[in-house]
Amino acid sequence: MMNHELQFGSTERDSKTYGMQMKLAALVSGGKDSIFAIHKAFEEGHEVTHLISIIPARRDSYMFHSVNLHMVELISAASEIPLIQQQSSGIKELELDDLALALKKVNVDGISVGAIESQYQAGRVQKICDSLGLKVYNPLWHRNPEELLYEMAKVMDIRIVHVAAEGLDKSWLGRPINVNSIENLKALHRRYMVHMAGEGGEYETVVLDVPFYKKRIEIVKSEVEWEGDSGSLKILEAKLVDKS
Repeated sequence: MMNHELQFGSTERDSKTYGMQMKLAALVSGGKDSIFAIHKAFEEGHEVTHLISIIPARRDSYMFHSVNLHMVELISAASEIPLIQQQSSGIKELELDDLALALKKVNVDGISVGAIESQYQAGRVQKICDSLGLKVYNPLWHRNPEELLYEMAKVMDIRIVHVAAEGLDKSWLGRPINVNSIENLKALHRRYMVHMAGEGGEYETVVLDVPFYKKRIEIVKSEVEWEGDSGSLKILEAKLVDKS
């Protein structure tokens, strides 16, 4: 079994961890990275017992997303995985205490995260997990962004719900991540250095379907909010529907 425990770029520890099945709580925002990390966990035989959603009071939280965060409740229902929600100040560094509070509510071996390159986020999650005696399951860490997007697009219905980068205009809101949009992102990366996976906050997503969902999510009503050179697709109403 592949060993993903590279401790977010530092020295490799506890290499035998991924030779056994683990009970995991998954830190989720509803976006592609955190959801795909759960998908990989199931593929590798781990059990995901809880979803953990941190709700920041500030939109400019350094650690946690806030766009369409209410969709996590529907994701919990779609996947039939219990959800733990923790309010957070959203204040830099102090919000880490809120994550620790949430993790203390579950009895697991480790936590699943969808970090790809963010040393800030990864290092702080690692520090909290070390203090609580938890492993970090990080299957996306330092993966090639382009390869990762193609892999995600094969198994997930991903929609872009926030953009904040040159070259990403209103037309991107609501677009699926598929072969065409990935090619467009490659062009934007070459021209404007937009990170292919949106790791720099260039865009955010929501996942409407993935194999571990028992039902898929359908957006019923939404509206575009645009200010300056960035904007969001605000999901006003969504529902669960049977998979065809």
